[in-house]
Amino acid sequence: MVRLLLSAALFLASAAIGLGAALLLVDEMSVDLTSFIFVVVIFAVLQSVLAPFMARVAARNAPALLGGVGLITTVVSLLITTQVSDGLTIDGGIGPWLLASLVVWLVTMLATLLLPFLLAAFGVKALRENRGGAPVV
Repeated sequence: MVRLLLSAALFLASAAIGLGAALLLVDEMSVDLTSFIFVVVIFAVLQSVLAPFMARVAARNAPALLGGVGLITTVVSLLITTQVSDGLTIDGGIGPWLLASLVVWLVTMLATLLLPFLLAAFGVKALRENRGGAPVV
């Protein structure tokens, strides 16, 4: 149960980092500050539900699309999130949509890969400090 909660927290954090990076880099993208957490939760839930579904559909019908499932899922999740939530908007045509999707996908992917290592490093450091610098075995 703890592992599931930690995994969910890491996924939400990576989604927040990805959306935050896109907000900083894509001028046409905006999120109402009061609804940012709601937008992150909607986006993360959509990603976690759509990714396995789209991977199965692609594997069955178009195996060549398997590499792009993450990016396609990000576009669809952003599209649905903008429709469900009034807090997220992306204006200006297809260019900002593609750029926002690419940034969110890339940064979320990197955060999902790197956050566990950072948390583990901080955990080891905290253990060493609590044990007075003794090596952790």
